[in-house]
Amino acid sequence: MTVRTNLLDREVGQAMSALSAAAKRGLGDSVLAELVMIRASQLNHCAFCLDMHLALAREGGESEQRLGLLDAWEEAEDLYTERERAALALTEAVTVLAGGTSRTTSGGGFVPDAVYERAAAHFTDGELAHLVGLIAVINGWNRLMVSRRIPPGGYTP
Repeated sequence: MTVRTNLLDREVGQAMSALSAAAKRGLGDSVLAELVMIRASQLNHCAFCLDMHLALAREGGESEQRLGLLDAWEEAEDLYTERERAALALTEAVTVLAGGTSRTTSGGGFVPDAVYERAAAHFTDGELAHLVGLIAVINGWNRLMVSRRIPPGGYTP
């Protein structure tokens, strides 16, 4: 597989990095931020971003059990707080807009009211704006890395 290095210029990369940093700062919970970015990357099959955010989560002290069961977070509900579960449901709904393959979407192309309201019950308006921003930017990063065919293993903290 040939890596396509020409699909991300410096200006776009810097803007994406700035958006990522702003969304994380505004959310104020680095553990939650990593869980969200891992979950979106799982849904988008982005090996590079999965590798990177798993490493960052481990660096931040996240347990192997929670990381290993993140793909089944609904069934492993005792491992995640209600706030984390609300954020993960929103992550799935925002990430999988069209196909209806997410467990939390109705397939209509919109984030269901129940999913949004669940998240709104656990986050302030500002936090919710940053959470949605974080979900949007990791989805953007996933699409850039997959389009570029960036393999896992290249991230170093």
